[in-house]
Amino acid sequence: MAETLRRVLEPGRAAEPGGENAAEADPPLLLLGGPGCGKTALLFAAALEAAGDGRGPVLFLTRRPLQSLPNRTQAALDPLRLQKIRFQYPPTTGELLRFLCSAHEAQGPAPALLLLDGLEEYLAEDLGPQEAAYLAALLLDTAAHFSHQVGPGRGCGLIVALQTPEEGDDGDAPQLSLLQRYFPAQCWLQLNAPGPGQRCLRACLEPGGLGPRAEWWVAFQPDGAMTVTPWPTQTCDSTSNKGASSGGQP
Repeated sequence: MAETLRRVLEPGRAAEPGGENAAEADPPLLLLGGPGCGKTALLFAAALEAAGDGRGPVLFLTRRPLQSLPNRTQAALDPLRLQKIRFQYPPTTGELLRFLCSAHEAQGPAPALLLLDGLEEYLAEDLGPQEAAYLAALLLDTAAHFSHQVGPGRGCGLIVALQTPEEGDDGDAPQLSLLQRYFPAQCWLQLNAPGPGQRCLRACLEPGGLGPRAEWWVAFQPDGAMTVTPWPTQTCDSTSNKGASSGGQP
């Protein structure tokens, strides 16, 4: 869901031409980076964005409850938006698989956006390539099922956050390459030198062929407020990002 994430990073951005059909065509997206770079905060911001555009509820999957709101924006304090975000906490890979397999039995309106935070924690349960591929395919299938429920021209988006390996650790590289086959759109996050009391990162969005690459400078204030400005060059080298992300991305 590159378009949803782009609207998070470009406040006030209008929807892409094509209206609701654009949501259906938007490919699933991997949000990538090292620990502590704001993946959960951006996922939550994407949830708020989708909850506020009138399309339907948001399903947010994570292993444990959020300890606090990741960003203290006006949208994050809007009770109507927060009510539309449904959190589920599958504690193990088996529970996550069971939840996804039973998604067709769920009651109520289908979600317009499916989010999964901390995919690496599920993959850490000794999943081999076949099991990882099955989980990725099941996530896509679940989003496709929700899209069918939502109706033609609208669709259910899918964004999955994955922590990238530390620098020098190539053990998870094959898994990452495998997952990238299922998620053509990616957003790489890389920590940069913070200002006083800030946590700053560089966000590079590769929308999977549905538009140009784009970069932003994102700063999180001590109170959780997020400010975004365009990166000066507006160009993105995915090769350098992938190398840098393994050493400092969110």
